[in-house]
Order: sequence, then C-alpha cells, then structure tokens
Amino acid sequence: MEAMKWVVIATAPDQLTAEMWREIVRQAGIRCELRPSDTASYMGLSRIPVRLISPDEEAGRAQEALSAVLEEVPPAPE
Repeated sequence: MEAMKWVVIATAPDQLTAEMWREIVRQAGIRCELRPSDTASYMGLSRIPVRLISPDEEAGRAQEALSAVLEEVPPAPE
C-alpha cells in the first residue's frame, strides 16, 4: 500500500488562525491538519506561522475552500 503524500496548502500567521482555517477546510469535507512541528510551544499557542497540510489529491479543493471564505490566503511555500 502506498503512503499518502500530504502537502502544504496554506500558511497561517499563527496557530489560532491556522486552527480556524483547518475547520473551514474540514467543514467542506476535506482532510486537513496542522503541520505538527509548527505548533510546538512551551507557552500555549504558537505565535509563529503555521502550515496547513492536506492529502495531495485534495489540496486543490482545500485551497478553494479557504479562498471561498477568506479574501486572501497566503500562498503555500514552494
């Protein structure tokens, strides 16, 4: 069985925003997670940019779901 490839779909300015964006994507029925290494913080929520990831085959739909709700979605890093 082939391993699922997850790709970055967007970068939120902080963890709280990333969690809200993740819910937008999930409400559209698309799998989405926060990149685990971006959320590590000793003081609660991370204040650094947090990347959202989705399975490669769902990435386009995930970006569309965010774009439908947000005026501007920061691009995913190359």
